Parts: sequence; C-alpha cells; structure tokens
Amino acid sequence: MRDLSSIVKAYDIRGLVPQQWDASVARDLGAAFAEVTAADSPGGAGSPVVVGRDMRETSPELAAAFAAGVASRGRDVIDIGLACTDAVYYASGHWSCPGAMFTASHNPAGYNGIKLCRSGARPVGRDTGLADVRAFTEKGLPPAAGPAGTVERRDVLVDYAAFLHTLVDLSGARPLRVVVDAGNGMAGHVVPTVFAGLPFAVVPLYFELDGSFPNHEPNPIEPANLRDLSAAVVAHAADLGLAFDGDADRCFLVDEAGRPISPSAVCSLIADRELTREPGATIVHNLITSRALPELVTARGGRTVRTQVGHSFIKDVMAREGAIFGGEHSGHYYFREFWNADSGMLAALHVLAALAGAPAGSTLSELVRGYERYSASGEINTTVSDVGHSLAAVRKEWSERPGTTFDELDGLTVDLPDGWFNVRPSNTEPLLRLNVEAADRGRMAQLRDEVLAVIRESRPDEGAE
Repeated sequence: MRDLSSIVKAYDIRGLVPQQWDASVARDLGAAFAEVTAADSPGGAGSPVVVGRDMRETSPELAAAFAAGVASRGRDVIDIGLACTDAVYYASGHWSCPGAMFTASHNPAGYNGIKLCRSGARPVGRDTGLADVRAFTEKGLPPAAGPAGTVERRDVLVDYAAFLHTLVDLSGARPLRVVVDAGNGMAGHVVPTVFAGLPFAVVPLYFELDGSFPNHEPNPIEPANLRDLSAAVVAHAADLGLAFDGDADRCFLVDEAGRPISPSAVCSLIADRELTREPGATIVHNLITSRALPELVTARGGRTVRTQVGHSFIKDVMAREGAIFGGEHSGHYYFREFWNADSGMLAALHVLAALAGAPAGSTLSELVRGYERYSASGEINTTVSDVGHSLAAVRKEWSERPGTTFDELDGLTVDLPDGWFNVRPSNTEPLLRLNVEAADRGRMAQLRDEVLAVIRESRPDEGAE
C-alpha cells in the first residue's frame, strides 16, 4: 500500500517530483478525487472536473495523468490549460464543478502539487475530502464500471478577466503606472488579459513563464524577493508595484517609493471599500492579521469574525457567516462574490481602483497610512523538537504578568496592554511561527526578542531559522 503522508498536507498536495510523487500517483489521485466528489452533483452522477496547471516543467504531465484518472472513473474533464489558481476557482464556481490546480505555488522548482476544490470553489482540506482522497489513493480503487469520461479543452482566461471587471468599479479611474513582478509565474500569463482596456500602463517584470524561476523565488512574502520590484518602481517613477507568487493567487504591494505595504493594511483598505458598498457587513480575518482591521471595521459599523490561519478556515467561516470579505496576513484575500475563494488579482484591482479614484496627485503611501496603525514583526520561524514544551514555556513566562490574557484558537495568542503575539506550530514541520504586533517599532522589537528568547531557551540544543 502506498504511503502519501509526505505529500498530502493539511490543505493541499505538495512534494518533490519524481522523488515523492509522479504521474502514476497523479493518475490515482485523479481517480480518487473523482470518487470523493461524485456525490457533489445531484443524483451522485458527478459533474465534470476542471483541471488547470501552472508553468512548472512537470505540470503538463502530472495534470494530464490526473485528468486520465478522473476520466477512468467515468467523469468528464474540462482542461483549461495554463491558468492561475483563481481562474480554476472561477471555472469551478461558474460551472458548479470540482476543480484541481497543478501548482506548488511559491515552492522551489523541484516541487509540484495540487490545490483541490469542490463545486462552487468550496475548499478541500484534510477534514473536507483530502483525507478521503489520500485513503482511496493509498489503498487503491476497484476497477471502474461503465465507459470512461471525456477530456475537453476550454480556455477561460478572457471570461475570467471579464468577470473580475464586473466585481470592481473602475469607471472614471485616472491613469496609473504599475510595475508588475510576475516572478516568471502565472501572473505573466494572466495580467496582460486582466489589465487589457484598463487605464493602467503596465511595466512588466519577469513575465516570461519559466518554472525554474531564474530571477528569484516566486514567494513575495520574503522581502528579498521584492527588491527588484521596489527598484523598478522607483526607476520608472511608477505609482505602485504588484508582486504575485507562482500561481498568482497571492498579491503583495509596494508603494511609490518601493516600500512594501503590509497585507494587513491591504485587508483594511479592501474591507473599508466593501463596507462602503454594504454597510454593516461581516468581515473575516485570521488571528495574525493586524488589530487595526477589526478596529476599523467596528468603527465603520461592521462586524468581524476571527479565525484560525488557513484558507479552508476562512472560506468555511465566510460561507457560514455570509461575510462579504476575508483577509489573511499572508497575502490571501477572499471575496463573497468570488464564491468565497481567494483572488490576488481581484485584490490588486481593488487597490488600483482605490488609488485611481483618489484625487490626482494622491499616492499609495498616503492612501494606506490610516490603515497601518501598528508595528508588526512579520512571521518568524524557530525550529523546536517539542512544540508542546515550548508553548508551555511561553505560557508560563507570561501567565503572571498583569493585564495578560490568553486564547488557543490557533496555537497560543497572548494579549498584553501594549501589544500582542501569537505562537503557533507549523502543520508540516517542527517549527513554531511567531507573530508580534505593538504600538511602535521599539516595543514590538522588545516583545519579539523576549518571546524568541523564551522559545530558544526551551530547546537549548537547537538553532533558529
């Protein structure tokens, strides 16, 4: 029996090719996914399955094998070819069918993976079908009865772009100059179509599709991967810069001076816009997002719901609460009108609409100033051998400090009179992830260093990452 524990994660499938998985595994995963999602359709007959892929060298073979596995169980396949992840979500929502996107997102070139969704772009995670897909694949399925399904090629890029334009009002927008760093990923394929006809002059950076990522890793959450974008914004006197990850579902921004904009500030900006459109609406955010977001939403008469970190949690809560928007500190932005799924491209259009609708001469740094109220550390990872022991050491250290409260929604969050921090374990590695926020940079740094010292002292024989 196969063991897929090394590649089936909490929210997706991801691993080295061919060391950890290959086309044979992909085919069996496709067959298993067809079985798991068959009951999603009325009568259990099973709707078609949408399959998209990124530009990685191994993606065509893996996607084709997966499609063959789906078809082997009598399910039809709609192959949309090269796509960003949210184009798969669009197809899944538009056609009410399950979807599979072949990508390893921001991982290095040797990796590949699959992001899965049920019909209507509903999330597939460990508790919502992924464990079943793994079990079927590991044990093997009996031979299928009946004829095989078909594989049909369709292009959705133009329709996807047109749909995004219906969700953001760009009428009357003033011209802007925008540098876009695609990182040799799928944004290079998608941005020309999405931005066609809009009053934005795009300066392309690394638009050539290349899964070897010759210029920098496609992971814009790392400051080093924004350096080229920041320099290009200044060199071209641009109004802002956009950076996308490999599958273009996350978007990061830099302002007119090349300074990174916090994703939490972007969340607040978009939430502000959505509350103008629908006063009193519910906004969902994960527990790492800046406290500026719930403060703003409350002041605007809206309602916030706080969740664990992870797209499946955000999407589930948004559906349950009827939320109009959801955001994460990691650059994922979720929209009710986009089937509660995340779209970096849609988030980018919201920011562009906000800036282009501001008075002439307004800058992005001025626009976001009111949304950046606090100083944040960003995520800091530390390797530990015993996660429980390290978390207990942190709780003990702060348990007797006045004005301190704790919650364990996701890891350990410690609220203090002048700041807060969260320490939570990785789902896949022996790591503790620390995020700290305080009123100013000095206090944030002091608190950050205090927490790191306690974590490191709890495992004196190991080093930090």
